[in-house]
Amino acid sequence: MEFFRIKKDIPFMKHALIFNAISFITFALAVFFLLTRGLHLSVEFTGGTVMEVAYSQPAELAKVRETVSGLGYPEVQVQNFGTARDVMIRLPAQKGVSSAQQSEQVLGALKAADPDVTLRRTEFVGPQVGEELVQSGLMALGMVIVGIVIYLAMRFEWKFGVAAIIANLHDVVIILGFFAFFQWEFSLSVLAAVLAVLGYSVNESVVIFDRIREAFRKYRKMTTAEVIDHAITSTMSRTIITHASTEAMVLSMLLFGGPSLHYFALALTIGILFGIYSSVFVAAAIAMWLGVKREDLVKPAKKDGDPNDPHAGATV
Repeated sequence: MEFFRIKKDIPFMKHALIFNAISFITFALAVFFLLTRGLHLSVEFTGGTVMEVAYSQPAELAKVRETVSGLGYPEVQVQNFGTARDVMIRLPAQKGVSSAQQSEQVLGALKAADPDVTLRRTEFVGPQVGEELVQSGLMALGMVIVGIVIYLAMRFEWKFGVAAIIANLHDVVIILGFFAFFQWEFSLSVLAAVLAVLGYSVNESVVIFDRIREAFRKYRKMTTAEVIDHAITSTMSRTIITHASTEAMVLSMLLFGGPSLHYFALALTIGILFGIYSSVFVAAAIAMWLGVKREDLVKPAKKDGDPNDPHAGATV
C-alpha cells in the first residue's frame, strides 16, 4: 500500500553532512547533560520503601497519588497490581526516616482519606538491589547492541552493522539526554522503552539497507549516493504510514495513559522521532562514508573461461 508515491528521487545524501552535523551537536549536548546533571533515578535504582495496600472498592489512583504527594513525596509511584483494588506505592528514601516510619505515615494518611484501606506488605528496597538493576540493565543494553551488529554484519555487510549501531546509540543517548536535562524520573519502564526503541530503530535501518542492496543489483550505473537516495525515497511511503501509526498509538498513551505510563510513553515518543531521523539520514550516510559499494553486497557473476573458476571450460 503506497499512499505517498514519490516519482523523483530526493537527494538526501547531498545534504548528508548537514544531517550528521545536527546529529553530532544533539548527541554532544545529550552527553553534556548526562555528565553534568545526571539521571534522576527512581526507587528501583536508588532504594526506598515499597508498600502494597488494598481497598474494598476499586482504588482511585489519582486520589491516592495526591494524598501521598501531600506528605512530601512529589514524584511517588502509584500503580495497580493484580486487581483494581490493589495498589503498589514506591517511596524514595529520606534521610533520617526509616522504612517503617515512612509506611506508618503514608498508611495513616491513606486511612484518613479511606478508613477501609489495609496494608498488605511493606519492604525496603536497598541500594544494593538498585546497583544490581543498573548492572543488569547495562548488560541487557550491551547484549542488544552486540546482537544487532552481528545480525546486520551477517545479513548485509559489516559497514551497515557499524552504521546502524552508531545511529541507534545516537537515539539512546539523546533519550537519556532529555531525561537528564529535564530531570524526568528514570525508572525500569523507561529502560524498557529505551530497549524497545533500539529494536524499533534497527527495523527501519534493515528496511532501508535491504532496499539499498536491491537497488545496487538493479541499477548498475548509479553511484553509491544515488543508490542510497533512491532507496530512501522508495521507502518514504512505508516510513510515513508506519511511523505515523506508531506515533499515534504512543501519543495516545502519553496523553491518556495517566502518570503510570507517562515517562514510558514519553521515552518512546522521543525515541521514535529520533529513530526515524537516524535510520533514514544518519545510518545511511555513515554507511556511505564507510565506503560501502556494490561489490560489498552483490557478488560479480563469473564469466565463461574465468581462470579463477575451477570448473570453467570443463566438459562432460
